[in-house]
Amino acid sequence: MWDDISRAYDHHIQVPGKETHFVILLAFVCSFGFIRTSAHMIRAQVSWWPGNVETKGGTHVHHLVWGILLLISMGYVGISTDIGSPWFELVAIAFGIGMGLTMDEFALWLNLKDVYWQQQGRQSIDAVVVTTTLLVIALLGLQFWIDVYDAALVLAGVQRGNTWIAIPIQLFGIALAVVCFRRGRKLAGLFGLFVPLVALIGAVFPHREPARSTA
Repeated sequence: MWDDISRAYDHHIQVPGKETHFVILLAFVCSFGFIRTSAHMIRAQVSWWPGNVETKGGTHVHHLVWGILLLISMGYVGISTDIGSPWFELVAIAFGIGMGLTMDEFALWLNLKDVYWQQQGRQSIDAVVVTTTLLVIALLGLQFWIDVYDAALVLAGVQRGNTWIAIPIQLFGIALAVVCFRRGRKLAGLFGLFVPLVALIGAVFPHREPARSTA
């Protein structure tokens, strides 16, 4: 199995030159998973888990601070220097870690207040899902989505030579995606930009409001 994984990595990641995309995506997802787990363990007051980082004055240093510092420093190194392998890959990994730490607290720097455990804190999860989706889209590349689009046209009964028929369909999907975004359905809107059927479902079906506690 390891040989199969290695061959798949060499063929689909290394040969096309997608290693940087891959390590950033992997580091981003892993760092988000780790820091979100850490936050839950700190909140649960697990005795053996390290607590929050605080200054001598008692100010809590949010992990987005470390994420921003990583993004600034690794972005500068990656742009201003001509470093080779494996240092460039290490910079990409550190950049992905910085993205994970920063995007996990997206709601904080969007609302300019600590809403991590409040209802608005859900915005961080949405932002991470959208970011992961965009990173996956970049990793797979444009040709992959062209092939998927052609396959979808064939399934819809549209011949490859009649791709002009797909233009109004795609424009209709974009309009529906805008409706999804206005209704707060970010994921349906994002995927609907590529798959109009998803946008149609998100725009037509009613949005369920979260249940409110009466306690």
